[in-house]
Amino acid sequence: MSAAGVWSHTRAVWVMVLAALMWSSAGVVTRQLHSAQGFEVTFWRSFFTVLALLVILPLWQGAGVFRRFPGRRGAFWLAGLCWATMFTAFMVALTMTGVARVLVTMAVAPLLTALLSRMVTGHRLPTRTWVAIAVAGAGMAWMFAGQLGGQSSSGREWLGSVLALGVPLAAAVHWTIAQRSQAEGEPLDLVPSVLLGAVMSSAFTLPLAWPFQATGGDLAWLAFLGLAQLEIPCVLAVLAARVLAAAEVSLLGLLEIVFGIALVWLIAGEAPRPEVLRGGTLVIGALLANELLGWHSARRQAAPIGPA
Repeated sequence: MSAAGVWSHTRAVWVMVLAALMWSSAGVVTRQLHSAQGFEVTFWRSFFTVLALLVILPLWQGAGVFRRFPGRRGAFWLAGLCWATMFTAFMVALTMTGVARVLVTMAVAPLLTALLSRMVTGHRLPTRTWVAIAVAGAGMAWMFAGQLGGQSSSGREWLGSVLALGVPLAAAVHWTIAQRSQAEGEPLDLVPSVLLGAVMSSAFTLPLAWPFQATGGDLAWLAFLGLAQLEIPCVLAVLAARVLAAAEVSLLGLLEIVFGIALVWLIAGEAPRPEVLRGGTLVIGALLANELLGWHSARRQAAPIGPA
């Protein structure tokens, strides 16, 4: 893992692209399941995530990693609850509504984080971020308004859309917790909180998933989700983030939306609905513009001033 410190910028970029591609596989994999649905899908994905982390964490951070868990810190438990919410809401939403709608809804997490951070810490937001929040909000309203009166929309799809909102909301709370812990001089290790969240998600969904209906093929796909769709790309992203600027990581992370929509469209034949494409264009455009402007501003401020 330490080799990441000598990665070139180009290699780190391609690693982040690979991570985004692996993250994006959740939608199309979910569409391959035959019997497992709803909470059972969430349980097995979270359960396999727990198994993967129990192996990966000691290899990555040493044999004493579990003894170092900050079990007495309230922030640790709250962060774990946020991860459990993200794990559960994401997978259940995917089984209830369109993949494109879920992915675009998740994309507003950075803007919600900025807004929540403003409310909690008083950190001032630049004008570009306020504009991005307004435009992305309009895009989300367009997406959800498209379901009003639609004959093809069901109560199940509506519920799935609402559940999808739980993902960016929980993400915003989580990153605000991490930011506040950093500011207070007690930075929160994010990886153990992921394990805690997976354990919580498994425990919560187990009674709702029983009796199990997943076939052997379903379990193989769900094990893939736990390891190759979540754990491996998360580790790759952490390593790439040691080389790339935060804005670059955010921008490359947006590829998950593009890849995810394309994969489920090409492989599963699930075409995005028109209001999702139009509203999603506003959301992604607002995010892209905000990150690019922020990146440009940071580079301009960091540029050395030449001789007069």
